[in-house]
Amino acid sequence: MNLSGKKILLGVSGSIAAYKAVILLRSLQKKGAQIRVIMTPRATEFVTPLTFEALTHHPVFTENSKNQSWNNHIELGLWADLYLIAPATANTLAKMAQGLTDDMVTACYLSSRCPVFVSPAMDVDMWHHPATQTNIRVLQSRSVAILPVGYGELASGLVGEGRMSEPEEIVNYLENHHEVKFKSLDGKKIMITAGPTYEAIDPVRFIGNASSGKMGIALADALANEGAAVDLILGPTHLKPTHPGLHIIAITTAIEMSVAAHRLHIKSDICIFAAAVADYRPSHPAEEKIKKSGDQLELILVKNPDIAYELGKLKKHSQLHIGFALETSEGEDFAKEKLVRKNFDLIVLNSLQDQGAGFGGDTNKTSFYYPNNKSRKFGLKSKQEVAQDIIEAILELLESKNKKL
Repeated sequence: MNLSGKKILLGVSGSIAAYKAVILLRSLQKKGAQIRVIMTPRATEFVTPLTFEALTHHPVFTENSKNQSWNNHIELGLWADLYLIAPATANTLAKMAQGLTDDMVTACYLSSRCPVFVSPAMDVDMWHHPATQTNIRVLQSRSVAILPVGYGELASGLVGEGRMSEPEEIVNYLENHHEVKFKSLDGKKIMITAGPTYEAIDPVRFIGNASSGKMGIALADALANEGAAVDLILGPTHLKPTHPGLHIIAITTAIEMSVAAHRLHIKSDICIFAAAVADYRPSHPAEEKIKKSGDQLELILVKNPDIAYELGKLKKHSQLHIGFALETSEGEDFAKEKLVRKNFDLIVLNSLQDQGAGFGGDTNKTSFYYPNNKSRKFGLKSKQEVAQDIIEAILELLESKNKKL
């Protein structure tokens, strides 16, 4: 997006990072944007309104501003092409999520009709607290764009995530991301299973597989970027998604994944089963480490629950279920069989016979199969590109389903 001539409303809340808002304002002005500034009362304790007034040549409104009329928040909300809140404290995010309007920053949020962007700033524990992450998911479900937080030394002296993005990063984000269709999955609740499951043999050994979770994580990030509220049920992996608004449920075993999936399924619009769930588990894991003795060790394995199959029987007409199949031979036949048996709306097949596809890598080669015998094959792509292909398929499925409802 070309920022020249754009009318940007800059909301500043009460964080030590408020000083960055001065630099941000000047950076936006250099791009040719017109800026108006509003502040929370606490923000004025860090930077005076006079500073912003001198730079913008316009009055700065807070709830205690002189000459402030009752409808300034409405006028400013209608004036702006873009509303940017930077820094956005945990308190401001919470009030936005709950619809509270006890200051100009939150009042303008409810009055604005333009795209809204927030750049969070808070301490690391506040950032990771479930309450903050829930508020972020709520805002994302309403198409509020959450800019990434930085990692580094914080005002508390701790080191971690929570720093407000640097002004040049925010400007770059606005220039490059404003045209993204944030509303394509606005309000949709999506559950994704990803990664492997580990099934204990004893306290130090397990049965598992080589899944890294990369495909499921790439999907979770991409779907969150499209405005969806994403619950990611993630098996054991060192990888983590990059989107700050994701809700991650960490699990280890297939039983734990099944419990989490059943709990989230009922409130999900779309369910994506990308995890490599272990088909079997040891029937009686040893409570202590098994000592090496003899040349053989016999294990009795019992079948794990088939999560996608069980939830497929519970699927409502309004829900979409998408599955994955990884095969070494006769992939198309197995994929089509799973498509029907597990009541999928789409199954994504990748084969270990294809170079560059499968577990652990950064690329995948996929084929899509649908219940109406429609299919589509793709060449080798990055898993991020595959995620975009799946999103396009989801949007087509949703459009088709809406026409039938």
